[in-house]
Amino acid sequence: MVEFNLPANSRPTKGKTFAAKQGAVNVRRFKVYRYDPDSGDNPRIDTFELDLDTCGPMVLDALIVIKDEMDSTLTFRRSCREGVCGSCAFNIDGTNTLACTKPISEIKGDIKVYPLPHMPVIKDLVCDLNQPYAQYKAIEPWIQSDTPAPNRERLQSEEDRAKLDGMWECILCFCCQTSCPSYWWNGERYMGPAVLLQANRWIQDSRDEATGDRLDELDDPFRVFRCHTIMNCTNTCPKSLNPGKAIGQIKESLAKRQ
Repeated sequence: MVEFNLPANSRPTKGKTFAAKQGAVNVRRFKVYRYDPDSGDNPRIDTFELDLDTCGPMVLDALIVIKDEMDSTLTFRRSCREGVCGSCAFNIDGTNTLACTKPISEIKGDIKVYPLPHMPVIKDLVCDLNQPYAQYKAIEPWIQSDTPAPNRERLQSEEDRAKLDGMWECILCFCCQTSCPSYWWNGERYMGPAVLLQANRWIQDSRDEATGDRLDELDDPFRVFRCHTIMNCTNTCPKSLNPGKAIGQIKESLAKRQ
């Protein structure tokens, strides 16, 4: 039996409670992870009682109301509010997803909002994503070709273009990356599902001429083969993509070269 112990002073404590305005009828409680490294205090869980009649239908709408009207010190990332930037990726009700596309009505009981798991927390709901971004940079995510560039766009058939569907839509929110146990334990060497899906997007692109070099870079016991098809990545993707399938295609491409 394996036993895990949290580091000292890492378990969140009960924090403050912010009551809804008097007379509010449609009230839901939001339990939000709070952590300020400059304070020296333990992480805590603050409770916000929010009148849903005063905000929009999504979890991000509620967080914006909380920050604007209840506690301006709450820190989180957000941008487009349309599910295309990936900024507002949090762990909501136990699942990694986008706050801007997660309806409050789909959550039963208290709404629990935490930062993405197994990543260093900078403050509150903001975690440090330098590592996955560095891994994304390492796969060189752009077309590489020795053939001189044409005077127009590089053409490809409709069939070849269709091979990219299910990969180009990735918004690098890293919901899948931070839900993967293999990435939790081997994050420094295993590239992770989001980065590998992006790598496969270029491997499958008929216009790219660096497939051999790309596969050489991935042909490593850890970079790809730490994936054990647990499929947390596919189950949690807010864009309904399938990183597990993309990783399988990379493994297949590597096997065919042997």
